[in-house]
Amino acid sequence: MKGLEKNVRKGRGISRRRFLESAAGAGLVAIVPRHVLGGVGRTGANDRLNVAAVGIGGRGADLLREIRDAANVVALCDVDEKYAAKTFRRHRRARRYRDFRTMLERQKDIDAVIVATPDHTHAVVTMMALEMGKHVYCEKPLTHTVFEARKIPEAAREAKVATQVGTQGHSSEDARLINQWIWEGAIGPVREVHAWTDRPLKHDNWIEATWRPKEKPRVPPKLDWDLWLGPAPRRPYHPSYLHGTRWRPWFDFGTGALGDLGSHHLDPVYWALGLGQCDSFSVEATSSKVYPETFPKASIVRYRFPARGDMPPVKITWYDGGLMPERPEELKPDEQMPGNGVLFVGDKGKLLCDGWSRNPRLISESGVEARKKAAEEPPSSCPHLQEWVEACKTGRPTSANFEYAGPLTELILLGNVALRAARGLRLEWDRPAMKVANVPEANEYLHMDYRRGWTL
Repeated sequence: MKGLEKNVRKGRGISRRRFLESAAGAGLVAIVPRHVLGGVGRTGANDRLNVAAVGIGGRGADLLREIRDAANVVALCDVDEKYAAKTFRRHRRARRYRDFRTMLERQKDIDAVIVATPDHTHAVVTMMALEMGKHVYCEKPLTHTVFEARKIPEAAREAKVATQVGTQGHSSEDARLINQWIWEGAIGPVREVHAWTDRPLKHDNWIEATWRPKEKPRVPPKLDWDLWLGPAPRRPYHPSYLHGTRWRPWFDFGTGALGDLGSHHLDPVYWALGLGQCDSFSVEATSSKVYPETFPKASIVRYRFPARGDMPPVKITWYDGGLMPERPEELKPDEQMPGNGVLFVGDKGKLLCDGWSRNPRLISESGVEARKKAAEEPPSSCPHLQEWVEACKTGRPTSANFEYAGPLTELILLGNVALRAARGLRLEWDRPAMKVANVPEANEYLHMDYRRGWTL
């Protein structure tokens, strides 16, 4: 692994064999769960994992279906009993809870926790589980704020448990193929990257979220509104905040299109280009109309990263709300640009993939040999959630653990800081000091004041 990291830092090519051997990812720390160290009552490699899940009405239900043959679902938690009713019925033997704190304090047979709540409660649930020595799988983005993105990996490092963030494309064969092509120089040094999404344009409830609703309907009897708010400031209940994607555009609850899809689309960029090595970089943003409590309908965020070893400085541009980069000349006249995608621009060619790292293709003639090579021996992959389950039992490192995902989340959320604090200004990020060096007032957006009774 150290040799791989050295080559990545220097921008050198790596052999396919060494790449496949490093499929868990470059620059990741090994995880040694407590059961490997001889802890009492911990899950062994041949045992079924006892899993609890928090937030089971939507995405959490999907994740539980994925592991139904690999784990015991022993506890379920959701603040809305009606929304979670189908999942509760599907797992009748699991104990039911509304408050994750009660669940973790009372139920001692839990080995691992899946966190699939809205963004604003990711960190508080994850932190408590880590401090209690539980393995944790958290949906993306890992956290709601930059501060949380720094604290959660620290806690995971201390806990020595298996962790994984829900960037599913990271574990795919396609993501590894992108790395292989970039690291082997198929398109030459990369100096420019464009990533984009059609959200929130394709989600009507995002488009409608502009001003806080004036109506104050009654809280449904099976919903604990106070627990749903969690650390966010108190506000009256309204159905426009809950479930699906409705909460994503609100500053208090979500992280906008960049936090949602940037976690997927910028993951292969961060990974392949070794951006985690950068102690400083800059970010600036422009957008459509700004509202007081919600992210804009469309925005462009520009990052500038310095050289990393032999890798040159690189400019990365993010687009959302239907905005897109210029169409590459190499595309065939009848070939459409994907609505969600990533374009790597190198000195010798270009690499285009759909969103979520899907369908990578070298769209310039310089990639002919690389395509032949990959066809002969394609990189291997592993189901993302299954990789975490196995890591919980064996101690093998996961490819998107919190040590990796924390800095990636930090990078993404700094784009939101630029959108909220200083549109049109270039923010200079000092990572070791965890502050915006040139615009001090932007630092107030690195975290939020938790509501009384909630801590990290």
